[in-house]
Amino acid sequence: MAWTAHALETLDSAGFRSGGARRAVVELLGRQNCCMSAQEIFDSLRRARRPVGIASVYRALETLADLRLVKRIDAGDGIARYEQSRPDGDHHHHLVCRDCGKVEAFSDARLERAIDKVAGGLGYSVEEHEVVLTGACADCAA
Repeated sequence: MAWTAHALETLDSAGFRSGGARRAVVELLGRQNCCMSAQEIFDSLRRARRPVGIASVYRALETLADLRLVKRIDAGDGIARYEQSRPDGDHHHHLVCRDCGKVEAFSDARLERAIDKVAGGLGYSVEEHEVVLTGACADCAA
């Protein structure tokens, strides 16, 4: 819930109202462990009986992205997904099944070290990065 409080505080400091679609989107994303598309967010809010329009979800996501509270994940399947951009920099990467669209999160300390080594070797100071691996999940590969 720390991200949710941080996001709501940032929105308040930026002069945005505290209710409505933005708050519903923030609260939903605050409970997620991985990325979601705008349609998935909309569908989840509707199932929870939160009366939010799809255009409001897109506007909320745009505002949250502008404030660097969420990051947009382009998983290579043409569907933009969004997830928390944690203030402590903690993050994960994604595996995407090209057949069924399943998205799974993964973390790997060796990959993080390799990214830092490559960036440092080229004189870069990387602020953020995203790794998306596409292929077939275990179910679709069988």
